[in-house]
Amino acid sequence: MPHRDAAAWPWVRARLLARRRRQESPATQPDAVVRIAVVTDSAAALPADWAAGLSSDGRLTVIPMPVMVGEEIYGEGEDDISETIALALASGTSVKTSRPSPGQFEQAYVAAQRRGFEAVVSVHISGGLSGTADAARLAAGRVGIPVEVVDSGTVGMALGMAVQEAARVAGQGANAEAVAAAATGQAGRTKVYFYVPSLEQLRRGGRIGAAASLWGTVLAIKPILGVDGGKIVPLEKVRSAVRAVARLEEIVAADASARTAADVRLAVHHFGNPTEAEGLAKRLAAALPQCPPAQISSLPAVLAAHAGLGVLAVIVGDNFAVDDAG
Repeated sequence: MPHRDAAAWPWVRARLLARRRRQESPATQPDAVVRIAVVTDSAAALPADWAAGLSSDGRLTVIPMPVMVGEEIYGEGEDDISETIALALASGTSVKTSRPSPGQFEQAYVAAQRRGFEAVVSVHISGGLSGTADAARLAAGRVGIPVEVVDSGTVGMALGMAVQEAARVAGQGANAEAVAAAATGQAGRTKVYFYVPSLEQLRRGGRIGAAASLWGTVLAIKPILGVDGGKIVPLEKVRSAVRAVARLEEIVAADASARTAADVRLAVHHFGNPTEAEGLAKRLAAALPQCPPAQISSLPAVLAAHAGLGVLAVIVGDNFAVDDAG
């Protein structure tokens, strides 16, 4: 009869009991397989750390939007151009933007196909402000992988929130239709409000009409603007910069207060005026104690080129578990 080590028996019994429990418990659900890749453009103002976390395996691709300063062309995200643009705007040097080429999108879509994704959802800056979505559609017709192009109808982190929602839903294993619907829905629930000291850059870039630009010149009026129907629209006319920022806060607070407190998410953009943005975020936090603190970031170069120095923008959207996408 073999020798039985009494000290070993408790360990054996424990292992047998653990095995029995595993057999009796429901099978663990496997992680969702991500079938859809998400592509966007640098106007989305996505947090760099968040975007990097999804870019490594191809789940997210951000196409850089070109900015021309004088005769030099820079790529958002490829070059550190914020200071260059700020100096150019301050000195009166020409600053222009363009849409990415269809070839850039085509490369991104083909790369997604090679990585084994079933389809791509491509979410972009409003077609009323840029031809980016058109370039994406041209590229979509040239590739073998199905591509769903979504014109978000918005800009900045309003677009970014739509992209994050698309990535979150894709991370749950959803199909392209569901991912596109998630991006569209999120964009539709998100509002953009902003103030610019001067409308001249927006006028030069063709983002507002010549008549509207008179608000900030001849009449010395400081307008509060928004994005509606995919275009920049005037919301209110205010007589001073101080009052304009105060009124911007009031508009944002009213919007956020009308939503379910736990679901509100805020983002603040600036360009060349981070201290003002931080002050604005603090005042919003005091006015809306039920809301999470606003995310503060510099406006993407492609948007700063049109808004100009001193812009303050606030995005009001839905809160969601962004980390789920990662």
